[in-house]
Amino acid sequence: MKVKYKRADKAEGPLLIMEDIRDAVFDEIVEIEMPDKTSRLGKVVQIDKNKVVIQVFEGTSGISLPDITVAFTGNPMKIPLSREILGRVFNGIAKPIDGAGEIFSTRYYDINGRPMNPVARVYPRNFIQTGISAIDGLMTLIRGQKLPIFSGDGLPHNELAAQIVKQAKISGDEEKNFAVVFAAMGIKHDEADFFVKTFEEAGVMDKVVMYVNLADDPVVERIITPRCALTAAEFLAFECGMHILVILTDMTSYCDALREISSAREEVPSRKGYPGYMYSDLASLYERAGMIKGSKGSITQIPILTMPNDDITHPVPDLTGYITEGQIVLNRALYQKGIYPPINILPSLSRLMKDGIGEKYTREDHPDLANQVFSSYSRVQEVRALAQVIGEEELSDVDKGYMEFGRQFEEKFINQDFDEERDIFQTLDLMWKLLKILPEKELTRINPSLIKKYLRG
Repeated sequence: MKVKYKRADKAEGPLLIMEDIRDAVFDEIVEIEMPDKTSRLGKVVQIDKNKVVIQVFEGTSGISLPDITVAFTGNPMKIPLSREILGRVFNGIAKPIDGAGEIFSTRYYDINGRPMNPVARVYPRNFIQTGISAIDGLMTLIRGQKLPIFSGDGLPHNELAAQIVKQAKISGDEEKNFAVVFAAMGIKHDEADFFVKTFEEAGVMDKVVMYVNLADDPVVERIITPRCALTAAEFLAFECGMHILVILTDMTSYCDALREISSAREEVPSRKGYPGYMYSDLASLYERAGMIKGSKGSITQIPILTMPNDDITHPVPDLTGYITEGQIVLNRALYQKGIYPPINILPSLSRLMKDGIGEKYTREDHPDLANQVFSSYSRVQEVRALAQVIGEEELSDVDKGYMEFGRQFEEKFINQDFDEERDIFQTLDLMWKLLKILPEKELTRINPSLIKKYLRG
């Protein structure tokens, strides 16, 4: 039953404060009716005896405190879901913005989902092919994994996200059951247009669901956007049996929204002003990925975040790294060389990669090949440092081979056009081709039988 109050006591930023409220429930949705009969939504974020703090999704600007009606619904925020959401674009609080009408469903789903029970989880195995060699070959994305992309301001993470959406696919008969849920937080209008246009031109829009919170939308919506997206992903995965890839960009904008609202609530700040509960808040989002026993579907997550000042120790990438299963790190020096995508493979890793590649999943040579390429590229960095001291002409023939390997690896393997899609076999064959630059005796990480089959054969 709705309880209505015909006034509010105070407004601070996105928060509405009311006194003498009875039986309010934490996280319940509140409907605010304006004098002109328009309405706004909010949710209860704090209760102190009879004092209630409400977070207004559309912000409190233009609200006349004595003239509004505030109705407490007694229910958490729920959104209607059906398979018809595929191909649609919604705003940050799941309202359609593509002009195609409302979503009609007999069932509404609470957006405050819970992390998966570890006991009910199935260990991730099968890989998802992104068509990007650096990812597929060296930090393979596994179905049900959480693999974030650590980027920086000005780096092409939006292009990389769009390319992954365009090209991502799973092997076998499950291909038709694969879809992408794309959530954008705090992006600019031209970025939103870029994503929609790219998906439409690539012909993949019918398998994409978009939730878009723009930079000029209320900051409070940014807290809701990933939860709406993950609720949609859970519906498609566990009720429709689909394999869902969720891309969340930009998680730094989400965390900044958390900090802004925490400050408005006058909470005690932690590192760099972020709230102390940011770790558990991020975990409540990231841990909604995975596979569940008895369900055919799966949820794989790629959160994308921009590191302020390219600082990987900043609280947002730092906490994200603790929760997730690896990271893909973009590098500004590679980007300045004109290399796209500028993925720095040395600090990047996929912790679940070892269990989703090899004979049953990709190809028998994949594990040894990836280890050898990592090792060889690591040696390249040592040789480059040495060349800066003594000059490249003074290097040994083996070291000169490593210098050439490093150049070609960056230019031909990491570097890849935005519209270029390589399958896993093309990627592995390219890795073998590059290793031919080095003397065979340097290939110490590969089984000799594989060298005989793929290098000499």
